Amino acid sequence: MSSARPRHRAIPVRRLPLAGALRLNRPSDIWFKPALSVVVAVGVPNLTLLALGRLDLALYSMAGSLCALYAHNLPYAARGRALARVVLGMLASVAIALVTASLTSSAVVLVAVGALLAAAHKAVTDLTRIGPPGPVIFTFISSASLFAPQTLGQVPGHLALAAAAGAWAWLVGMAPGLVRPHGPERRATARALNAAAGYVDAYAAVFPAGERGERGERGERGERGERGEESGPGHERARAAAAAAVHAAWQSLLATGARPGPRRALERLVVRAEVALAAPADTDPARLRTWARDLRGTHPVPRPEPGRDADELLGVEVELLAAGPAAGKSGKRRWTEGLGPLLPLALRTALGCALAGYVSLALGVGRPYWALVTAASLYQANLTLTWSRGVQRVVGNLVGVLLFAAVAPLAHLGPAALVLCCLAFNFGAEALITRNYWLGSVCVTPMALLISEFTGFQEPGGLITDRVVDTLVGAVVGFVAAVAVTNRRAGDRIEDALDTVERAREHAARLIAAERPGSGPGSGPGSGSGSGPGPGPGALEAARRRLAAALVELRATTDAASGEWWQRALPQERVMLAEQAGHRTLAAAVRRQGPHVLEDAEA
Repeated sequence: MSSARPRHRAIPVRRLPLAGALRLNRPSDIWFKPALSVVVAVGVPNLTLLALGRLDLALYSMAGSLCALYAHNLPYAARGRALARVVLGMLASVAIALVTASLTSSAVVLVAVGALLAAAHKAVTDLTRIGPPGPVIFTFISSASLFAPQTLGQVPGHLALAAAAGAWAWLVGMAPGLVRPHGPERRATARALNAAAGYVDAYAAVFPAGERGERGERGERGERGERGEESGPGHERARAAAAAAVHAAWQSLLATGARPGPRRALERLVVRAEVALAAPADTDPARLRTWARDLRGTHPVPRPEPGRDADELLGVEVELLAAGPAAGKSGKRRWTEGLGPLLPLALRTALGCALAGYVSLALGVGRPYWALVTAASLYQANLTLTWSRGVQRVVGNLVGVLLFAAVAPLAHLGPAALVLCCLAFNFGAEALITRNYWLGSVCVTPMALLISEFTGFQEPGGLITDRVVDTLVGAVVGFVAAVAVTNRRAGDRIEDALDTVERAREHAARLIAAERPGSGPGSGPGSGSGSGPGPGPGALEAARRRLAAALVELRATTDAASGEWWQRALPQERVMLAEQAGHRTLAAAVRRQGPHVLEDAEA
């Protein structure tokens, strides 16, 4: 395997989408969970402050309360750790902002600190892959804290209030586990089953049953693969999405370490999803979707019905249980390995936020942190996605200020009305944002404007004008900064990901050969010189999961690089061939682990 990097023809620019950026998606299957959680997490502290007549302190309580938005897809053991880290990260960020605000009133310095914090938020949240809502909540709270009047003596009390609200948010986030302790794992398994069913449907469209005839699924794939006709783009996308969903399901199931009965039953369902990827021609997608549907609610975990395949997965399940959590962790990377790719994104964020804040100051806007937050919210994995987020942010904010103008008279009836309106917009933002970011921003914008009035009612016209100006400044200046800071090494990361996939595939292939019937210890390629022991228990399973993780990472890296400007032509054909070979090896590994899976199909 050569380490030389092939040269590719330079492509000067890529198209930027417009209409597609505003297209609505299906709502998340758990859209109501973060929506209800944030209402409870924000409502109790704010109503308490309202009763005490100290609504002016709501900014600091919301610093902790908004942590309840994170980690809803994680199993509860992992969620507890993640939420604790989110709260600690929020407290550290707010502490830096409050101390800075107490030491200087220079807007130039405050904007600079806010931009550096925004870059740190972007890097850390991407590195840890904490998921939605990403860095924007941290940047919103820290930037607002920078411009809040402050003395050094007030900082400990304000941090204590944020910590108390953060502890309450942690309890709110963990509370559903008392009722449905395996809810996140069940949802992850259901997504894997649905994605596998989608792949089976896409496979059937490319390889009709009548065309396969009696040659069998393996022979059909081999003949078409040799002719370069293995599948079309839709089929490849469906397979990549299913592989990613299965990988995510394993990460969810193996995150806790403990292996209670319900989790073992979920493991067997994920195995069925993996078998569907290995043998789509002999899989019933309706049955996969039925199992996925049955995983919702608090019903018992469905178990595959007895019949032809009652025992066909025994070999796979035994191997999975023997491999244990260690095999599930084989695809994880050290956190230090992810620092390099994030540097261009962090630099974009720092430069864009600083310039947006300074332009806002030059225009005389009294709240430059709004422009800073707008710029920070734009930066995604690549420039194309950043452009789409900019379009969504501008449209959502412009509609949102109109909504604020309509609601302001009601909110100004009194402090209680103000708090209740904020809670309603909190719920609306989380309920709608999974449909499209712009739709959620329609509620986020009036919520942010109302929060600025916790210290006293203000004239709506001035707030609306400032918000519109800062939105346009932040979006335009932030995108210009993204264009200026190129990320031309994205193509190199594809080459690295291809190398990783090839090494993982070759290792898995050697283990498959070593475990063939009759190879025995010392007789297969996986045994080295021929006199040593063969692969240990769980070795093939660990290699298979490592290859699956590498394929998921390759697809994510390719998608991210495909949206960058000023990027050389990408090795799309090599990526396609590597993915096809990798998935064939995964299928062979499943066959080797569970010999009954395809024997009946190919008899």
